[in-house]
Amino acid sequence: MNLIDYGRMLVRRGWIIVLVAIIGAASAFVFSRMQTPLVRASQVMLIQPSRNDFGLAQATTQLIEPLRAYLNSTLRAAEVINNLQLDMTPGDLLSKVDIGTDRNTLTMQIDVEMEDCAIASRIAEEWGTLLIRYRNQQNQTARQEDRVSAERQDIARCPTAQTPNVAINTVAGGLFGAILGTVIVFVLEYLESSIIRRREDIERTLDLPVLASISHLE
Repeated sequence: MNLIDYGRMLVRRGWIIVLVAIIGAASAFVFSRMQTPLVRASQVMLIQPSRNDFGLAQATTQLIEPLRAYLNSTLRAAEVINNLQLDMTPGDLLSKVDIGTDRNTLTMQIDVEMEDCAIASRIAEEWGTLLIRYRNQQNQTARQEDRVSAERQDIARCPTAQTPNVAINTVAGGLFGAILGTVIVFVLEYLESSIIRRREDIERTLDLPVLASISHLE
């Protein structure tokens, strides 16, 4: 197919692409509005060695993942629920929490995704408190120069953005619909490729030029 054929195809069936794109965008918009808006509170924790020599720094780096494993537990979730008097199960709460680590900066980020920013922030801060208490307990049996402490980098915060993002989802739905509509158009053109409608179709099929045409009169 040349550019002229593509142009004719878009003129003849372009409405399919537009229609499917509109349906995709509308569906994404409605689905996004039906979902419960969620916000994410983040609490960043600093894991700090008592001295800055290479050996203790390396040991602290190796300690990051075990600390993450300690926090990422239904036992810790149960403690948070008990301390804050929350009405949920440990498994349900843990499913709303994501704990990430960064060995380069010796930090842990505790993210809590819920409907209410204030509650999410309290939970993130309480999870950070558990880490501080745990490290303080561990430090009781370590020498002063070998201790590794945990402390908050800042108070827990919620970004202004929330999920789902209706605008982004709507645009993505429209783009997906446009792509799907284009696929449908090409499939229809392929299925009807053997049907001869125009002079160009005859020339392309027979690989011969058409010298003249006779009009059919009823």
